[in-house]
Amino acid sequence: MINPENLESTIIKTFRNCGYRATPQRIAISKYILRNHEHPTAQKAYQEVKKTYPTVSLATIYTTIRILRDTGLILELNMPQGQTRFDPNTEPHAHLLCLQCGSISDWTDPIMPKLIERVSADANFTVTGSSLDLKGICQRCYRNGMGGAAKVPENKTSLAKAAAT
Repeated sequence: MINPENLESTIIKTFRNCGYRATPQRIAISKYILRNHEHPTAQKAYQEVKKTYPTVSLATIYTTIRILRDTGLILELNMPQGQTRFDPNTEPHAHLLCLQCGSISDWTDPIMPKLIERVSADANFTVTGSSLDLKGICQRCYRNGMGGAAKVPENKTSLAKAAAT
């Protein structure tokens, strides 16, 4: 991930190295996506950046996202129902996908890079990327579905037991 202190200079260098001008709109789009850990869609980035730059076009949003993706600054997530979202966390991690509200959260653990190294070594396979999506119900939706009275289970085993009762 990018050091927040060097964010703008990293963005400018990235665009210039790719032969693009680092316009204020492209910088704003990049900052929005790279600071946003809710995995925004292109449409959401467009709506947010348009508040500050009313003349920004959807084409500029998509071009900027393509550059960020192609240079490895963000990951493209192809979600169920054909939705594409973007993740500034390029380190090995899992995505927790709530089937009720559609939220996406990152889950990181030191085992992730070790697991990828082990798979690569054991299978004699060069890993160039990874994606682990875990689907279920987030704590907020679970709480809302239970009327707010039940304690949210701490792990998926207790969630499964609670759902069965």
